[in-house]
Amino acid sequence: MKRSTFLILSIAGVYGAVLHAAAWSVNNFLMTGPKAYLTYSSSVAAGAHSGMEECKFQFGWERWNCPESALQLSTHNRLRSATRETSFVHAISSAGVMYTLTRNCSMGDFESCGCDDSRNGRVGGRGWVWGGCSDNVEFGERISKLFVDALETGHDTRALINLHNNEVGRLAVKATMKRTCKCHGVSGSCSIQTCWLQLAEFREIGNYLKLKYDQAHKLEMDKRRMRAGNSADSRGATAETFHHVHATELVFLEDSPDYCTRNASLGHHGTEGRECLQTGKNLSQWEKRSCRRLCTECGLRVEERRTEVVASCNCKFHWCCTVRCEQCRQLVAKHFCARRDANAAAPSHVKRRNKGHKR
Repeated sequence: MKRSTFLILSIAGVYGAVLHAAAWSVNNFLMTGPKAYLTYSSSVAAGAHSGMEECKFQFGWERWNCPESALQLSTHNRLRSATRETSFVHAISSAGVMYTLTRNCSMGDFESCGCDDSRNGRVGGRGWVWGGCSDNVEFGERISKLFVDALETGHDTRALINLHNNEVGRLAVKATMKRTCKCHGVSGSCSIQTCWLQLAEFREIGNYLKLKYDQAHKLEMDKRRMRAGNSADSRGATAETFHHVHATELVFLEDSPDYCTRNASLGHHGTEGRECLQTGKNLSQWEKRSCRRLCTECGLRVEERRTEVVASCNCKFHWCCTVRCEQCRQLVAKHFCARRDANAAAPSHVKRRNKGHKR
C-alpha cells in the first residue's frame, strides 16, 4: 500500500478539541500513513497524550520530570537527543498509542476492527480453552507502527535507536496483558474455563517500562568506523552493535545532561522552584528522599511554604438523597527547592551528584 504524508497535527489544537488538554502541546507533531487511516488520528493523539501523562507520573519526583518539551525533543530532527530519558519517552508514547488504538477497537469505535477471536476453540492449557473477546493488540500494533514509526525520518544510529525503543513500548503492551477466565460446569464446578486476553491498566505498563528505563543499556559505538558516515562500514558497525541488544531492552546513546540546572535550549527547567516531599502518609522511600535529591544535591535549599487549602469536610447524608458538605480551610506545609542566599556559603558536605540515571 502506498504511504503518503497526509496530516500535520498541531497537538495543542487536537488536545484542545478532543481531550481539552491544551496545556500539553507539541508543535507540528507529524503523522504519516495511508489516507485510509485518517479515522484513527484522534486515537493516536489521545494515546500519545496518555503516554506523556504517564511519563509525568513516573518521573514526578525526579530531577528530570518529563517536561512538556520531552516529546518534541525526541521527534524533531534538529533537536533529537538519544539519552536514557528520551528512550523512555519513545517507549511510553508508542505504548500509549498502541494501547488506545487497541482499547478503542475492542469498544467498537472502529468499523474495520473487532475482537481477536483467532484462537477461539483451541486448548490453551489444562482445564481451559481460548474463547471470549480478546483485545486485538495485533490491530493496535499494526496501526500504531504506521503512525509512530513514520515520525522517524532519519537513517542514522539515532533513528535506529528511536525505532527500537518504539518497539520496546509496543512489546510492553503485549507483555503486560492479563488472561481473564469464565468458569463453566455443573453447579459452578468450573470443570472447564473459557479464557481471553485483556489489556492491563496503563499504569502497569508505565511501571513495566520504568523498570526497563532503570536497566537501559548504553550503546558503545565504534566511533572510528562511524566516522565513515553512511558507508557500508558505518552501517556494519551499527548492525553489529544492535545484534547484541534484546528486543525488550531500552537503549540510549548519550549520557544524560545535568538536570539540576536550567537549560532553555534543551528544554530543561532545572530543579529550582520544584516541590519536594518530606512528610506525609504512605510515602515511599524514594518520595521521602525527593528534597535531598531535587534540592540539597543540586546546591539548593529546602524552603517551607504554608499554603491555604479549601476542601470539603463534615459531610452529612440527607434523606433523600443528597450529601451536603462544609468548606473547610486549613494551612498545609509544602516544601520547595529555593536558591541559597548569595551571602550564605553552601555547606561543605553538599555535593552535586549526577550518578547514572538516578535523577
